[in-house]
Amino acid sequence: MNANTSRQSPAEGEESAQLFARTARDLPTDRHQFHKERLMAQIHEARQDERTAAAAPVKARRLRLPRPAITLPALAAALAGVVVVGVASSGGGGVRDGGVATGPALTTTVGVATTKGVPQLLDQISLAAAEDDHPVVRPGQYIYIESKSADTFLRTVDDKTTLASHQLHTRQLWDSPDGTKGWLIDPAVNDSPEGETLSLPDELGNTPKAHMGAPSYDYLSKLSTDPDVLLAKIYKETKGQGNTPDQQAFTTIGDLLTESYPPAELYSALFKTAAKIPGVVVVNDAVDAVGRHGVAVARLDETSGQREEWIFDAKTHVFLGQRSVQVKQLSGTDALIKPGTVTYTSAILNRAIVDGIKQTPSQAG
Repeated sequence: MNANTSRQSPAEGEESAQLFARTARDLPTDRHQFHKERLMAQIHEARQDERTAAAAPVKARRLRLPRPAITLPALAAALAGVVVVGVASSGGGGVRDGGVATGPALTTTVGVATTKGVPQLLDQISLAAAEDDHPVVRPGQYIYIESKSADTFLRTVDDKTTLASHQLHTRQLWDSPDGTKGWLIDPAVNDSPEGETLSLPDELGNTPKAHMGAPSYDYLSKLSTDPDVLLAKIYKETKGQGNTPDQQAFTTIGDLLTESYPPAELYSALFKTAAKIPGVVVVNDAVDAVGRHGVAVARLDETSGQREEWIFDAKTHVFLGQRSVQVKQLSGTDALIKPGTVTYTSAILNRAIVDGIKQTPSQAG
């Protein structure tokens, strides 16, 4: 990375703003204050590296930040002109970025989308969700979510930019019903393999209130299950986020499916709510992060050209995971992101209720 990369040109500043607009549209805004100091420290460290490591020729720019709830899109948008990039280093045994090995870009065949059958499919998914075993979370217990995920990013080595991906890795999340206690193990965002606490209050002594973008189980349990009322609340709470209100509403529901444990009635209602969002389509064949095929409920973000897909088992309608696929050709440097690039993919492996933080269902017996 040469010394003159530490200050952005106007064109680079515009590109950064576009990057943040694309990434922020998809990401939940959980625990901003909790990680603010850490992010600022990382920005400071990155700037120091730019000034002192001119001989290090490797850098990476992600197409989207990690999906997990500790990402900071709102803070990133506020830091206009500051680019937070992953810095990779080359050496024996492969390349690593953020503790996760990297590999070639993730690609897929772009599935054909249709509006035909959308209401019927979402109704079937809603009915299946209502019949699913969905125990109530009691105080003192924890929601455990285990998943696998990977993402694709732009990586520059010796001034040559190519697409690369973080290899598939396991993520484990524990969260108390009130959202004040938790733990995360994710090599893409944790410095330690042991993970880090998500418990509140944060380093500044604040206990942020739960909201639609950072919900606790208790918060979700108080939401209306009427699809019209629920959708109106989503639009209201996410106003100004994402590229369009409709896309952000779709993304918000997708985050609830992946990153939370909605109570039974709300879980079923989310699918009826999604059916009311304009532009929702069906993709008859989609693949989650671990290779499971299913049918997808999807929506195209016209601004970024990415299609967000929620993937369900075609027979049982159980939620498998989600992914974002580039559908439209971009311009400039982003022209490298060809249609068929999978910018993010995840698969839910286990979602359960456990009695202790960092306890897994197998340990619970």
